[in-house]
Amino acid sequence: MPLLTLVLVALIQGITEFLPVSSSGHLILLPQLTGMDDQGQVIDVAVHVGTLFAVILYFWSDVRAALFGLARLARGKIDTQGAFLALCLIIATIPVVIFGLILKLTGLDDMLRSVAVIGWTMLIFGLVLYWADQTGPTTRTANQWSLKHAFTMGLWQAISLIPGTSRSGITITAARQLGYAREDGAKLAMLMSIPTITASGVLLGAEVALTADAQAARDGAIAAALAFLAALAALSLMMRLLRTVSFTPYVIYRVILGLILLWVAYT
Repeated sequence: MPLLTLVLVALIQGITEFLPVSSSGHLILLPQLTGMDDQGQVIDVAVHVGTLFAVILYFWSDVRAALFGLARLARGKIDTQGAFLALCLIIATIPVVIFGLILKLTGLDDMLRSVAVIGWTMLIFGLVLYWADQTGPTTRTANQWSLKHAFTMGLWQAISLIPGTSRSGITITAARQLGYAREDGAKLAMLMSIPTITASGVLLGAEVALTADAQAARDGAIAAALAFLAALAALSLMMRLLRTVSFTPYVIYRVILGLILLWVAYT
């Protein structure tokens, strides 16, 4: 695969995975709007692995607590903050796994990969994010996450399987609507991405494991490394900006892109 394609795919995935602008939507648009060859599932898996390692590294203290907590949870004990966090993440991941399997088995996942769908989801869920961010209270912190809120955010996260919705965007929307402060809501959304991206990577990885060759493995390694660096930089920048800036700039971008895509789709 050409190096330029690998670089573009890795940068798009890395930058947009954790910003509320939809990485999957941008990756679908890349070949459709530029005429470039589709990057294929091997590269998709690789860039997802890269972004997964980026979020794990950035939130390592919370991830470590959840991993130790998972061991206690396996013994039926929910007596530490890490165990409760692990349980919340499991609860939050169940809806997206079920919905993902439904889309995969019915073939709807391929049917939704269109410019028109991405245009509408960019526009609609961008406006929903603006509404939640402007009207939602900021009375809760990430430490106040509950099982009920985890499941609620998980239901919202399932909607992100529709291209253009944005996994981070829709979970942040849910968090803001539930009253979490911007930075805390984004943190919960990022932690929720870890089991979700892992599940997605395992599913896609199982499909390509038998077909990948040495060249594909090399391309995948390059894409994963570039996506890791881009995701870590984008995540660090967004989390710093959220201390002083709202989600409005991302909303403006989504609305403009959504309108452009709808114009392209219907003219």
